[in-house]
Amino acid sequence: MTQRSIVRRVRGMDTADGAGVKLKRVIGQPALDMLDPFLLLDEFRSDQADDYIEGFPEHPHRGFETVTYMLAGRMQHGDNHGNRGDLGPGSVQWMTAGRGILHSEMPQQEEGLMWGFQLWVNLPATDKMVEPRYQDIAPSDIPRVQPAEGVTVRVIAGELAGAKGPVSAVATEPVYLDIALDPGARFELDLPEGHSAFAYVFDGTSATVAGESLARSELAVLSKGDTVSFAADAATRVLLVAGRPLAEPVARYGPFVMNTPAQIHEAIADFRAGKF
Repeated sequence: MTQRSIVRRVRGMDTADGAGVKLKRVIGQPALDMLDPFLLLDEFRSDQADDYIEGFPEHPHRGFETVTYMLAGRMQHGDNHGNRGDLGPGSVQWMTAGRGILHSEMPQQEEGLMWGFQLWVNLPATDKMVEPRYQDIAPSDIPRVQPAEGVTVRVIAGELAGAKGPVSAVATEPVYLDIALDPGARFELDLPEGHSAFAYVFDGTSATVAGESLARSELAVLSKGDTVSFAADAATRVLLVAGRPLAEPVARYGPFVMNTPAQIHEAIADFRAGKF
């Protein structure tokens, strides 16, 4: 057994996206441009409507996947293929943009807390032009397990304590866990040894990850290894995300992520020609 350790720490950077939605960008900023296969991680959290009310009007994507995890509030998504859906507290949407899609994500509330995450996951070259698809997952479909005393985990992707997350057929073989730790709780879990992995403390003041204290809004990039440990002195919640690195060239331009600049030019031309 090889214990993972913290090899890098990153704090979220305040920014705005969409039509002015205020958020913290953790991956996809100067301090951490990407962590193969993860291209971006945003946390949005505000109870001020002006921070989120304009949402994310229609915009394109090609070549990767977007993962939205709602903790509080409601968002409605829609796209140019006629798909519609509501994301409420505890729900997940795993969208494979593939060859191209135009979609929007708009708040369904005018007051109250809006809180959640969006993660961008790269697709391998062989899958970049697949047909788009959605996996809309209700809170009741996400298993909860208690792998140790004082530990409750929502298993969104991957497997833990006999439970398998509902996300399926994803090229990067992801692990996506929401880990809640009671005061004094501690446990250790297995991860695929070659996966890139990070932990992010999003509630409470701090947690102990891989033997080191990690503060609220701080992300830890983890070393290679097959186990990682967690502990807490006070109640806290941590995201643990891991995925198989692709080790392929990455060409990025806004909402397009391909392997070469020529493919980016093609994506722009296709978008302008209405081919998404």
